[in-house]
Amino acid sequence: MPLGNLHVSDTYEERRITLDGARMRYLYSGSGPALVLVHGLLGYSFSWRFTIPALSQQATVYAVDMLGVGFSDRPAGLDCSLRAGAERLLRFLDEVGVDSCDLLGTSHGGAVAMLATALAPQRVRRLILADPVNPWSAHGKRIAAFLSNRVVSTVFLRVAPLLRCVHGLVLRRLYGDPRRITPGTVAGYSAPFAIPGTLEHGLGILRSWSPDLQLLKSMLPRIAHIPTLLIWGSLDRAVSPASASALREHFRDCRLVTMDGIGHMPYEERPEEFNRVVSEFLAAPLG
Repeated sequence: MPLGNLHVSDTYEERRITLDGARMRYLYSGSGPALVLVHGLLGYSFSWRFTIPALSQQATVYAVDMLGVGFSDRPAGLDCSLRAGAERLLRFLDEVGVDSCDLLGTSHGGAVAMLATALAPQRVRRLILADPVNPWSAHGKRIAAFLSNRVVSTVFLRVAPLLRCVHGLVLRRLYGDPRRITPGTVAGYSAPFAIPGTLEHGLGILRSWSPDLQLLKSMLPRIAHIPTLLIWGSLDRAVSPASASALREHFRDCRLVTMDGIGHMPYEERPEEFNRVVSEFLAAPLG
């Protein structure tokens, strides 16, 4: 299956739907209860390349490229706020005919997953959150404030496309041990940056970062009853591992798994362990 100029496994299909007048891409695989995978900021379905084959053995997996990133469209004037992203995710479920699902989100996608659940809690059976952006981590707040400055963002948009080496440097920082980065990973994440509008979308998300997190905090009581699994890398430099305990307190039925020596992307850095933990959580009976 084509993935830009890359290729994905024959075990899943590349599909597209029209959402809000734009083409949205997703990967589809497996059978059983629906499991929706939501990538992080400037990631896309490529993030789940080690996860889909394992979890599609017990679920029907939908791995989205949210509008604005990956190989989905970048419509002009797209609302980049957290609420808009959460609402688009719910409309995606409508379009593909999913009434209820288990929802797995990472990083900014974890925040999208939580808010989407808060907006429609009857549609989410369980939440799995891998190093999710949350109101108790200061890490993202600082970089969001810096890059969303109008002068800084203007310079960034001009310079960043010329610095392809930056992609590798950023990825190395997100891993606990950069030696675990597999061949093709940097190229995979870099590919969508050739599509105009990718960086603009990311900066749009950063501009509403602080009010978005305040909104998320106010909505968390709506999802306190949802069975939740938190997975965190102990060496995460993007979302503070210390924030996991504060987030956990907002759920009545929540398990926290800390993966020692792992960074911000446990599903890539130690996929076998990540998949096992998620699979066991999904296999456990509800209630």
